[in-house]
Amino acid sequence: MKIRIKGNSVRFRLTRSEVEELCSVGYIKETTHFPGSTFSYAVKKSTGKKIHASFEEEIITLHINADQLKGWDSNEEVGFEALQQIDPETSLHLLLEKDFVCLDERLEDQSDNYPNPKMDTENQL
Repeated sequence: MKIRIKGNSVRFRLTRSEVEELCSVGYIKETTHFPGSTFSYAVKKSTGKKIHASFEEEIITLHINADQLKGWDSNEEVGFEALQQIDPETSLHLLLEKDFVCLDERLEDQSDNYPNPKMDTENQL
């Protein structure tokens, strides 16, 4: 699982096996260790109606309704997006999506990523 944070925007990208685990188990978590501290982020299946995020006990958690996840591991749905109102003037942009193979060469292992739909069209040109 990858996370990208910029300002009031948080984007979670999940590999195939992570999507499968989220759909079946209902929870996935990633931790990065630093000297004297850890940074953790998670995605959790919930009963709430809207996608929302929390930051408790040093873990950023994206909560997503269980109904939205039904079949996500086997359908073509790329992801889910929401705006969470923090106060009258501030909102948090949330995005949960499948992680696709990058079109350019990368050193990271992408064997568990979803095939990039743009690969087919680029190979046909």
